[in-house]
Amino acid sequence: MLSQPDFWVGVSFVLFIVLLVYLKVPGMAAKALDERADAIQHELDEAKRLREEAQAVLADYERKKIEAEADAEKIIAQAKREAEIYGEEARRKMQEQIERRSRLAEQKIQQAEVAAVKDVRAAAADLAVEAASKVLGAEVKGATASGLIDQSISAVRKQLN
Repeated sequence: MLSQPDFWVGVSFVLFIVLLVYLKVPGMAAKALDERADAIQHELDEAKRLREEAQAVLADYERKKIEAEADAEKIIAQAKREAEIYGEEARRKMQEQIERRSRLAEQKIQQAEVAAVKDVRAAAADLAVEAASKVLGAEVKGATASGLIDQSISAVRKQLN
């Protein structure tokens, strides 16, 4: 049996195993594996914590985005309301200005009409006076003519003015 290589291989294997146990290699391997498992577990826990933190940050940003969109919609709605108010006020002021200018134009037209009527009456009165003085001057002579002319001029002016 001592001459058989299988025997020596078995003995050396058993000695190798005993040597490994004596040197506490299985304990060291188990310890290294445990440390590696702890490190992996720690990394997994850290990754889980970071993932939860990232999800919280994402949720916070999504909430802020929704709030910002709501604020933007409120601002836009307020701006539209203000624009409508300003537009209505501008239309109202424009209408008032148009009405004011129309009244002013109507007053100027009335004043021009009154002035034109006065000018026409004055011209008519002057022409009537001149015509009357020519007619009366040709037909009536002397002091009677002067009195009639003055009386006619006064009457015409009273009636035309």
